[in-house]
Amino acid sequence: MHLHFIENGPALLIERDQRVLVVADLHMGIESGLERHGVHIASRSAARADRVIACIEEAKPDLLLLLGDVKHNVPVTSRQEYRELPGVLARFRDRVPIAVAPGNHDGGIGQFLDPGELLPSGGALIDGVGYLHGHTHPAPELPGHLIVLGHHHPVVSLVDSVGCAARARPAYLYSGFEGPCLDRTRLLFVPAFNEFAGGIDVGRLRESGLGPLSRCIDENSAEVFLADGTYVGSPATLCPAGNG
Repeated sequence: MHLHFIENGPALLIERDQRVLVVADLHMGIESGLERHGVHIASRSAARADRVIACIEEAKPDLLLLLGDVKHNVPVTSRQEYRELPGVLARFRDRVPIAVAPGNHDGGIGQFLDPGELLPSGGALIDGVGYLHGHTHPAPELPGHLIVLGHHHPVVSLVDSVGCAARARPAYLYSGFEGPCLDRTRLLFVPAFNEFAGGIDVGRLRESGLGPLSRCIDENSAEVFLADGTYVGSPATLCPAGNG
């Protein structure tokens, strides 16, 4: 298995027999959600879709795996999402087959998808790798494999020798599975693609309780990587950045 980190996503290409491009937490329609809270931002859905397409062109995958929270607004679908999602997904579909692991923001996402594109809420095993959004317990076939999940929006803040912290940056957290009889299970938490989505510091993912698998992070084996794949240490060696 080969992992290729695409910094301009952030996105991840996982290569075994198939080349699977993983994009997590697009949160299309987030601008209308922000507007309801008094923050007015012009839609950046087209630019966000352009970034995904650039990742597709760079990675040349066999499958684009959208790892949940493709849409943003809950419990309903906003007018912005009805207006924009069909065209965005069509642009992806014109270039590569797509699959969606539904997230907690994805109520009603099936109406925008073609038959066979929507995976079960507990995730699916594709080419020997488990994929799910991360807000639910995994399907029974996923443990014992690498499980790739979104939902947690991991970030890291790097601190220099005088204690100055850089802006929180998207990060990947790779960990063993803390639990009985699951020594072959590995977890890979993928950062959010959406630039407004914020995040949880890698040092606080386990205690966040945001999803059932976050409580299974093995702190002794956990490793943190930046969006370009640079290894930066373990969560214990990094200063928590708080929520972004």
